[in-house]
Amino acid sequence: MVSDEIISVENLSYTYMSGNSYALNNINLKIRRGEFVVIMGPSGCGKSTLLYTFNGIIPHLFRGKMEGHVIVDGIDTRESSISKLSQIVGMVFQNPETQIVSSTVIEEVAFGPENLNLPTKEIQKRVEEALTIARLTDKRDFPTTSLSGGEKQALAIASVIALRPKVLALDEPTSMLDPAGAAMVSNIINDLNKKFGITVVAVDHRVEWAVNVADRLIVMDRGQIIVDDKPSNVFKLYELVKKIGFRPPQVTELVYRLMDNGIPIQDFPITVEEAERLVRWLVDD
Repeated sequence: MVSDEIISVENLSYTYMSGNSYALNNINLKIRRGEFVVIMGPSGCGKSTLLYTFNGIIPHLFRGKMEGHVIVDGIDTRESSISKLSQIVGMVFQNPETQIVSSTVIEEVAFGPENLNLPTKEIQKRVEEALTIARLTDKRDFPTTSLSGGEKQALAIASVIALRPKVLALDEPTSMLDPAGAAMVSNIINDLNKKFGITVVAVDHRVEWAVNVADRLIVMDRGQIIVDDKPSNVFKLYELVKKIGFRPPQVTELVYRLMDNGIPIQDFPITVEEAERLVRWLVDD
């Protein structure tokens, strides 16, 4: 029987070799198959460190002290290689140029499947599917250096999904992109989750985007998970959000300011549509 959980984190703590304090401190977390989870929080809170435990970068690549367990699709990450884990959890980093190794788009997407020694027809099938999903079919023969920032990140995603992972893990995937590139990459990520059922775990600072796509928001601070809930519930925690210094959506921030000025408000909008309804209610009232 296949478990509903694709990632299970049990009593996880981690200290970097060069660090004197916990980067992660007693983390317990379960992520279900097909979920879209966004991890947020102030700089240095442990977001990326947690993400790197999902495909074995920690503890296999980064040196440090790890306690507890990370189980991915039934496999303990400490007992498996990064190569094997990368076929379960595909990792996309902030800067796509750190991942691109080939001279042309099609060579880049084929690189992973070729290294798995798959049959030629299977490689071709995976490459075509990945190029289509990433909106890069018409750029298949282009030099990778000729792509825009958004297209390079889309290529990094295509190269990862050609390995057919069950989880897509993304570390600030749009932070280096212009608005057009960010929108392109965001749409690809949304499609992978909603149309293809891939579990998505993203570290991201774009709270307006997160509240519209995420099933869950995980808010971290000082190496710990402070909140893990639906986006609509997270921003009801007014005092906690202010204490952590975690930026809410702009429409929610407006409500916080109204409350600070003595206006009692029960609902906490997180989208523009919800804010419009609240404004109409205030005006009518």
